[in-house]
Amino acid sequence: MSAFNDIRDYVAIPRVLSLRLSLDGSRLISTVQSLNPDGKSYGTALWALPLDGPLTGDPYRLTRSAKGETAAVFTDAGDVLFTSARPDPTVKDSTDEVAALWLLPRAGGEARQVAARPGGIAAVRTAADVVVFAADVLDGEEVADEEKRKAREDAGISAILHEGSPVRYWDHDLGPGRTRLFAARLGGGDRLEDVRDLTPDAGDALHDATFELTPDGATVVSTWRTILPKGEWRTDLVAIDVATGERRVLLSEDRHDFTQPIAISPDGGKVACARDRFTGLEVSARSELWIADLATGEGRAYAPDLFHADIEWAPDSSAVYIVADFQGRRPVFRVPLTGDVARLTQDDAAYLGLNASADGRFVYALRSGIGLAPAPARIDVATGEITDLPTPVPRPEVRGTLTEISATADDGATVRGWLVLPEGASAEDPAPFLLWIHGGPVASWNDWQWRWQSWIMAAHGYAVLMPDPCLSTGYGQDMIDRGWGNWGPRTQADLDAIVDVALARDDIDSERIAAMGGSYGGYMANWLAGHTDRYKAIVTHASLWSLDQFAGTTDASMYWQREFGVPGSERYELLSPHLSLDKITTPMLVIHGDKDYRVPIGEALRLWWDLRRSEVESKFLYFPDENHWIQKPGNIVAWYETVLAFLAQHVLGQEWKRPDSVA
Repeated sequence: MSAFNDIRDYVAIPRVLSLRLSLDGSRLISTVQSLNPDGKSYGTALWALPLDGPLTGDPYRLTRSAKGETAAVFTDAGDVLFTSARPDPTVKDSTDEVAALWLLPRAGGEARQVAARPGGIAAVRTAADVVVFAADVLDGEEVADEEKRKAREDAGISAILHEGSPVRYWDHDLGPGRTRLFAARLGGGDRLEDVRDLTPDAGDALHDATFELTPDGATVVSTWRTILPKGEWRTDLVAIDVATGERRVLLSEDRHDFTQPIAISPDGGKVACARDRFTGLEVSARSELWIADLATGEGRAYAPDLFHADIEWAPDSSAVYIVADFQGRRPVFRVPLTGDVARLTQDDAAYLGLNASADGRFVYALRSGIGLAPAPARIDVATGEITDLPTPVPRPEVRGTLTEISATADDGATVRGWLVLPEGASAEDPAPFLLWIHGGPVASWNDWQWRWQSWIMAAHGYAVLMPDPCLSTGYGQDMIDRGWGNWGPRTQADLDAIVDVALARDDIDSERIAAMGGSYGGYMANWLAGHTDRYKAIVTHASLWSLDQFAGTTDASMYWQREFGVPGSERYELLSPHLSLDKITTPMLVIHGDKDYRVPIGEALRLWWDLRRSEVESKFLYFPDENHWIQKPGNIVAWYETVLAFLAQHVLGQEWKRPDSVA
């Protein structure tokens, strides 16, 4: 038995979420998520990993509170700044409900609150003696923010008047407050000094902003949303003078976004970010590493065809390290300002959270993979040697076999994927088969998934195929172009090809098969339901059903309508799964959260009603308090237990048994 056999054991596994290296290279800090004592929610805490000497010391816990801690950064002096909604012990009857900024001294002792805002504090960056943080502020003078919030509450007003879009984002309503950036100085007292609003005129420009500070603390580089006609917007990069608040546009280009991740070179002369082109009916998604001069804005693209997810500068400012999807992995690459791109890590792992040591010898990162939970690792820059470091929490042990397979699609393209086989699968005892389709659609199966956990399914006897069909990253621009504007037919052809290869194995039962997916994977699950009867059951989570309806109600309508066209365009008729309702005979399990604003609940409600009126055998697992992901421990248990019971009925031929978690 392992933690993957009982879902209650699985949800209790602690998780390493992040990694941050101190400026002097003496220690790493990780945010660790674990089950709260009530078993109904997750909390976070900061852990330290000493790096003194040739061998690292044992990790130890730095913080402990019911509210948890996150967003940790090191000051130049080695203190730790973090955000938390914990109550301030120096204030009588403090019952903070929003996150404030706290400082934990390097020398030890209790953390102290150094800044608070009525709307809470989100991200924070620091350099020299400067601190810049993001906070939610109501329109008008920020000094009156608290009074205005109290007046709304006392009057019972929850209404938000919008004059632009979007109005929602992922799982929360936007407004009435808006994000602004504040600058302050670290002093010797208990509070930050000289706190100033850097962006009083920001409006909606800093929604979901990412920002960084130059090493001297003189300049903030931030994303900045520029509103365009007809509900469109563009993301530029701006530079803000910390002393004066003067703002200048650093990077801006028609039909392009300059966005996260952002990194500023140690010498303060250059900025690296992502440059994403606007998509269109015939223009596919493309993201490039862009490096520009911080003074002039002149720059260019580097590392073509690598969809990067992280950036870290080498300490001598001669190169950047990035992680990027590549053939079902996510290696670390070294990208010099002059010269060729080189792959630094050669293993099958996925890396994230890059931190370069000041002496240039090492890069620290979280190392993970399909069968490997994230934990800290050290990469030798000269040799590429990888050393796993002591981890704040042990990695869970997986049982089964991870195999790589590939197929040739009907157009000659290679489609590859990961196949997880349960223990004991053989020609004498072939395993039932589960196709698991990734979301995105511009994404890849290449990393550990706390949410979409194939090893749970393997522990219950299923062989799980996780393919990367068209639109997947890590295979060059052509792989994305193949599926652009042709979601259903082209992706199904790719999936059919690699499923055929998997089912030809003698350790897989080609008769007992099912398909499932979430988000775009849910779209494809719906598409398959109306275009093939090869599967015994289909599970569709947070899925797109009526494309015209989806494209007008999602939180980012402008993005999807670039690819599909304006409502009523031909592409909706070609690609919407709901138009094949009359062909569906496969039993379906529909799953959706009411707080999902990326794929609104209306998609599931309409799908469910369409299945009901068509008398398709089906069930609907509904989560009133979840979003695009299922995040609460109890709901995760209910999700997996219901999915397993549904598959047991239709794939394994067992009698339906309603799980206790949803009884």
